Amino acid sequence: MSSRQPPIQHEDNDDEQVGTVLSRRRALTLLGSAGTVLGAGSLMASRAQAASTALPSCVVRPAQTQGPYFVDEQLNRSDIRSDPGSGKVEAGMPLTLSFLVTQVGAGGCKPLPGVQVDVWQTNALGHYSDISGEHTKGQQFLRGYQTTNAQGGATFQTVYPGWYNGRTVHIHFKLRRGNATFTSQLFFEEALTDKVYQTAPYNTRGPRTVRNDQDNIFSNGGHQLMLNAKPSGHGYAAVFDVGMNL
Repeated sequence: MSSRQPPIQHEDNDDEQVGTVLSRRRALTLLGSAGTVLGAGSLMASRAQAASTALPSCVVRPAQTQGPYFVDEQLNRSDIRSDPGSGKVEAGMPLTLSFLVTQVGAGGCKPLPGVQVDVWQTNALGHYSDISGEHTKGQQFLRGYQTTNAQGGATFQTVYPGWYNGRTVHIHFKLRRGNATFTSQLFFEEALTDKVYQTAPYNTRGPRTVRNDQDNIFSNGGHQLMLNAKPSGHGYAAVFDVGMNL
């Protein structure tokens, strides 16, 4: 079992900019102004947060670092749990993760089709695929992309991610449409993670080393990137709204 501690301070952030969180008044002003230009892909919010503040789903939220474990596999698939080479399916709590991508414009947001949504994460034991240091080179589990449909939707079948030293529990995602790119991370409520980690195979590991409030990446706007995961079947399901300004 790997005991690595990723060099968080060295994570790749060459062309990603941290978005500025707008006030309610400023957000409504921008959304109501035709011709307003904001940084490509810098607008995002969770459905729950949008509902609680009566704001559109594309209020500005922060981008976050891509990190060192992105591999552009170009795996077009909805179910990312398996390794295509071996057919092995990763064990873990089922998680259905859906994105609703919208385009910001005058007066609000509209569904945005044709956006490539990439997702990558660790397995239940905290390992990424296709990484030499993980001894998973050549494997492609828990990686893939979907292109948003006419309603701006893209859905992935995955598992609840595990943890590794130096980071809190998270999932990476990237949006790509033409020259516009947006990269960030999704996080989980601590109480839910504690509950999931009481089950196998998560419970074969010791206590987590870092929780949300101890994570230096989560501290950069992580509260605005929380997944509102709810029970669904034998696992959980979550929907995250993402707004892009092209």
